[in-house]
Amino acid sequence: MAQQTLSFSRTDSAKFFRTLNKRVNNYFKENDIKRTGNWQIWVKTIVMFTLFLTPYFLLLTLNIPTWAQLLLTIVMGIGMAGVGMNVMHDGNHGAFSNKEWVNRLMGSSIYILAGNVYNWKVQHNVLHHTYTNIHGHDEDLEAGRILRFSEHTKWRKHHRFQHYYSILLYGLLTINWAITTDFQQMSRYMKRKLSYGKFPNPVVNWSKLVISKLIYISMWILLPLLLTDIAWYKILIGFLIMHYVAGLILSVVFQLAHVMDEAEMPLPEKDGTMKNTWAIHQLKTTVNFGAKSRIINWYTGGLNHQVEHHIFPHISHIHYDRIAEIVKATAKEFNLPYKEYKTTRKAIIAHFKFLKQMGARPALQA
Repeated sequence: MAQQTLSFSRTDSAKFFRTLNKRVNNYFKENDIKRTGNWQIWVKTIVMFTLFLTPYFLLLTLNIPTWAQLLLTIVMGIGMAGVGMNVMHDGNHGAFSNKEWVNRLMGSSIYILAGNVYNWKVQHNVLHHTYTNIHGHDEDLEAGRILRFSEHTKWRKHHRFQHYYSILLYGLLTINWAITTDFQQMSRYMKRKLSYGKFPNPVVNWSKLVISKLIYISMWILLPLLLTDIAWYKILIGFLIMHYVAGLILSVVFQLAHVMDEAEMPLPEKDGTMKNTWAIHQLKTTVNFGAKSRIINWYTGGLNHQVEHHIFPHISHIHYDRIAEIVKATAKEFNLPYKEYKTTRKAIIAHFKFLKQMGARPALQA
């Protein structure tokens, strides 16, 4: 991956972000509310952890028929994704609470989701949020040789079928965290001296990774083997199903925000400068979906409000619904794009149409 230093334009003659930021700050001040989470996020936390962990303890303690075991692993996957989107995400953005120790605690829930705090903060908070949809800098656009998310990525013959097989691969997201991705990322990020905050001690950082992986395997594989009469292969199948369900949900939610025809993927100039200011860049590279759906809003942790999240990542997702009105109106006032799909269904269809477009031989693309 390229390591060119990038810089965003500082020229915003219309003062879009200054105006928007002032209006959002006034919203919180006038309503006398904090920018972090409130009782609603705590209720969601309880619900998501209940969905995630209750089936696990039921499997450990009760003699349950195979069909029910299968159903419980699916519920665990739904809860796993829910914890990631609603709890871990806000925590690692410092948006869950105004108390730092609470944010660290909630952010650390990523360890029972198979991930790593350091890797996630570098990939998501540093690379993705700073260099959104910039090829060679935003790792969310990188899918090796198997998928092509950008016209700047080399085309290969098998990409012609990616709109068919991509959905099968999306479910492997979190299982890859557990097995390979975290080790590869940590090696890469440590060599590049990347961090979100103070650069960690290498020995301590690697030790945390190895120990957390051992605890993770012990919790999800060894304990069920030791404490239950469930056959080992059923435990492994259940483990894979849980991860596949969670990975599929998370991958689709992530892709609908940025891997779309409407989401621009600009390249920097040769000197590393970007055409737009950072805030305007976020408007051009990010797409909302299903913003009026209460279920989507609630379950995805506001990740369907990606425009608001990308401009104000330190504000808890529970406020995005109200903030969206301000962002949309301000963007319109300054003649800037505010990209959104009214429904999640339409966004999903558009995403796979875009994959088909990116999979076509470049010379044949319209």
